[in-house]
Amino acid sequence: MSRYLARTLSLVAVVAAHLVAPAAVPAQGTPASPESQGEVMALVKRLFDGMRAGDSSMVRSVFHPQVRMISAFTAPDGKQRLNVEPSADGFVRAVGTPHEAVWDERIWNEKVQIDGPLASVWVDYSFRAGEKFSHCGIDHFLLVKDDAGAWKIMELADTRRTAGCDQSKD
Repeated sequence: MSRYLARTLSLVAVVAAHLVAPAAVPAQGTPASPESQGEVMALVKRLFDGMRAGDSSMVRSVFHPQVRMISAFTAPDGKQRLNVEPSADGFVRAVGTPHEAVWDERIWNEKVQIDGPLASVWVDYSFRAGEKFSHCGIDHFLLVKDDAGAWKIMELADTRRTAGCDQSKD
């Protein structure tokens, strides 16, 4: 075999190994540091602090400009419904509109996953208007780091139900 052919085959083998090797590595990402998880949860909790305070500016500050809001629930007729809002404008406006009862969303059972500039948070929640229980469910947050390195909520999805709620957690 000529030296040229041997070198070409070696180069092809190296390139092929580099192309195949990434596919063999599981997509687990780098484990998130406790500090990163704390930053993500601080942003999520800031949303709920803003709701309790009726502070639309505080609430707006946690959202990415292209945020999407999704709610999945069972309608009174028993059918599954999905409501998708292309922005948080209506939600932010509702928070900032004066209302007598404090909007109190309480969360627990936090699960945070982070890979680079992408984070996911899954929590159980219950919602109260003042002292009156309203509903419960799951909140799922998809967060991204913006150009300044700050976390922002890119998508907020929730389920809503009035039955099967564990009110002992709140």
